[in-house]
Amino acid sequence: MFKKNKEIEYITPAGVKVAPPPHLNKPKSQFTVFNLINGLIFVLVCLIILVPIWKVLIDSLDLTTGYGLKLLPSKFGLDGYISIFTNQSLLRPLWVSVYTTVAGTFLGLLLSTMGAYVLIQWDMPFRNLFANMLLVTMIFSGGMIPSYLVMRAIGLTDNPLGPILLPAINVYNLVLMRNFFEGIPKSLFESADLDGCSPMGTFWRIALPLSKAALASIGLMFAVAYWNDYTNFKLYITNRNLYNFQMKLRDMMQSSDLPEAVGGATENTIRNACVITAILPFMILYPFLQKYFVKGINIGAVKE
Repeated sequence: MFKKNKEIEYITPAGVKVAPPPHLNKPKSQFTVFNLINGLIFVLVCLIILVPIWKVLIDSLDLTTGYGLKLLPSKFGLDGYISIFTNQSLLRPLWVSVYTTVAGTFLGLLLSTMGAYVLIQWDMPFRNLFANMLLVTMIFSGGMIPSYLVMRAIGLTDNPLGPILLPAINVYNLVLMRNFFEGIPKSLFESADLDGCSPMGTFWRIALPLSKAALASIGLMFAVAYWNDYTNFKLYITNRNLYNFQMKLRDMMQSSDLPEAVGGATENTIRNACVITAILPFMILYPFLQKYFVKGINIGAVKE
């Protein structure tokens, strides 16, 4: 081991003086113009992101009709949120978004993990062919009109299953999951096979328990996509009773189709409360899943 004497020299156990380790020769970080500009840009970007969210949040809690940027509400009240959760015209689309997100995320994770597990079976015939066919769909697709014709032909228009089934296969997420499975030591799969575990038993008992980080990150991406889904409901759903919260929010922003106000809630208060209701669930959820999200993306995308 190295030991340090009073003259800041490094001496080996044999008494030979050597140069200090390289990491101690690195110059100390100094203030530079680049660091200043970089910090200012970072602050500016944060303000661009946070100021609109703060304005919408304050307006959703303000029971006055005034407009403009405020640091705090002039008249605080939760009547805007009460108007949302007590009105059937808004509560129904909210529940449609909830069950679509839950069911779609579960189905998307199931298909992505099972598809990825199939693609890591090295002895499967035509494995590379199937993988390349999936990768082609990331670049080329049939387009909007052919997709609509297919959905209509199989009876998934004006059907709540349509917006759930269509985004359930995401090739990008499937590839990330496959890369993650490939990072699991093969010896674990071989030991499970020697112990008499079936392929599906290995999947449920070995692959999935070791993939919590990937499941959390991919599940979060699926959940955000389903919760914010607007395009699929716009294209394939015409029955207003099947609209999700995003579609209802769009109708409210384009017209005066607002729910009946409760208490002192104004039209502006209800609109902004709807926006906060749409973005709040994942603003609360993301900090708890961030470490799994970053870890899952890095492990699935970076190879050592």
